[in-house]
Amino acid sequence: MLKRKLALILLLCFSLSILAVGCGSKAPKDGDNQPAPKADTSWQDIKDKGEFVVGLDDAFPPMGFRDKNNEIIGFDIELAKEAAKRMGVDVKFQAISWDAKTDELDSGNIDVIWNGLTITEERKNEMLFTDPYIKDYQIIIVPANSPIKTKADLAGKKIGIQAASSAIEAVEADKETFDVIKDNLLQFDTNDMALRDLRGGGLQAVIVDEVVGLYYVQNHPNEFKVLNENFGMEYFGVGLRKGDKAFQAELNKTLAAMKNDGTASRISEKWLGKDIINK
Repeated sequence: MLKRKLALILLLCFSLSILAVGCGSKAPKDGDNQPAPKADTSWQDIKDKGEFVVGLDDAFPPMGFRDKNNEIIGFDIELAKEAAKRMGVDVKFQAISWDAKTDELDSGNIDVIWNGLTITEERKNEMLFTDPYIKDYQIIIVPANSPIKTKADLAGKKIGIQAASSAIEAVEADKETFDVIKDNLLQFDTNDMALRDLRGGGLQAVIVDEVVGLYYVQNHPNEFKVLNENFGMEYFGVGLRKGDKAFQAELNKTLAAMKNDGTASRISEKWLGKDIINK
C-alpha cells in the first residue's frame, strides 16, 4: 500500500514538472523563423565586376544615338562615362527595347537606365531613381519668322507631336489650350519626323522635350525659335533596380559632385547650347 502511494506521489510530481516547463516556455513570435534581410551588395557587386551596364534607346538624339561610325554618343553617354570614371569602374552601353526596359533591369541584363528617363509616380513603383539631374520642359518650336508668340496663337495651326509621349500628357493637362488645338494636333512616330516636317513647311509648330528641341535648333541655326511659354516641367533621373540602394547612393554622390564642379553644366552646354542641369 505504501509503495503504491509512493508511486502515485512520484508520478504526480513528474507530471507537475512537465506542466511547469510547458507553461514557462514562450510561444514563438511571428518572424522568429524568418531569414534575415539580404544585405545590399549592389555597389560592391558593381566594383567586383568592374563595370556597370547602361540600357538605352540608341536612336534618341541628343541623349544617346549612333554616329556615322556606329558609335553610341550623346549627352547621357558623356555623363555616364564621366560618372563611371569618378567611381573607378568602366561603363558599357547596351541598346534595349524601350518597352521592355523594366524587365531588362530586373533580369540583370543591365544595371541602370540612363537615357532621358522621366521620373514619374508610376515608374517609382517599378524602379529606384537617382536625384533628378535634368529639369526638362515641354517646349514649343516654330519657324524663326513665325508670327506665333504664345500658346493662344496656336489656334488653327498644324502642330506636330510625338505619339505616346509625355508631351501629349503635358498638352492634355493644359485643358484650355488642348480644347483649342486638339483637332490640329498631328501625331508622329518620332520627334525627328515632326521636326523635319516643320522644317519642310508641313507644320507650323512642334511640341517637344526641351532636350530634343534645343539640340535640333542648335543644329539648324537661324531657322527656328523657342517660345517663352511651355507645357510644363518634368525631371530626368537614372533608373536602378528597386533593391540597389547602395549603388543609388554612390551614383547620387557622384552626380552631385559633377553638378557642383560644373562638369554636368559644361556637358549640357556642349550638347544643347544651354545649361538645363537640375542643381
